[in-house]
Amino acid sequence: MSDNHIRVWDIFVRLFHWILVAVIGFAWWSGEQGGDWMEWHKRCGYTVLGLVIFRVFWGFAGSAYARFNHFLYSPKATLAYVAAMLKGREPLYLSHNPLGGWAVVVLLLWCTLQAGTGLFANDDIFTEGPLAHLVGYDLSIEITRWHKLLFDGLLILVAVHIAAVAYHQLLRKEPLLQGMLTGKKPASHRANQAADRIVATETGVWLKALVLAAIAAASVWGLISL
Repeated sequence: MSDNHIRVWDIFVRLFHWILVAVIGFAWWSGEQGGDWMEWHKRCGYTVLGLVIFRVFWGFAGSAYARFNHFLYSPKATLAYVAAMLKGREPLYLSHNPLGGWAVVVLLLWCTLQAGTGLFANDDIFTEGPLAHLVGYDLSIEITRWHKLLFDGLLILVAVHIAAVAYHQLLRKEPLLQGMLTGKKPASHRANQAADRIVATETGVWLKALVLAAIAAASVWGLISL
């Protein structure tokens, strides 16, 4: 790590981000294709659930900047950040800024609802979710309608996310993309000096991540086997 950069995002946060992007994209495509591709669509949903479960675990047990308590701010602090942003004077943060931190929570919850409704969905032709048998046919069809509506909402959230990244990247000259690729951000982007001294690595982090990933995978497997 260079003197003027700090490693913020560990490899697991970055893998989560880019795998989620790829899986959601493939889920969209496979869902549009229909037919045999629906099996892959379902697998994408299981993967999304596993990723979200892992990220929640990592938000409590992961490296410093990955933890929720490092980037979730009070409503007052968040509103103050928004007010500063509207004036073009918002401070730079090494981790997520207050608005971005809550956006992470919204996206995690939305992805959970998106994949969760898919478990009960039914296309009324060939494919149904693994838990569709737990609800009646009529309810399954209604859940399918919500599954589709939620995806429209997810596309809007993704568009807002991309627009926010473009704003910070192009107008505020904050290298968010580079940070999510390399894990490093400029050391000058400091909002809390004490917290910024925390290094985003720790002994046994790989073992911890593998254990949590295994628990997440087992949780999804157990869920779809009900």
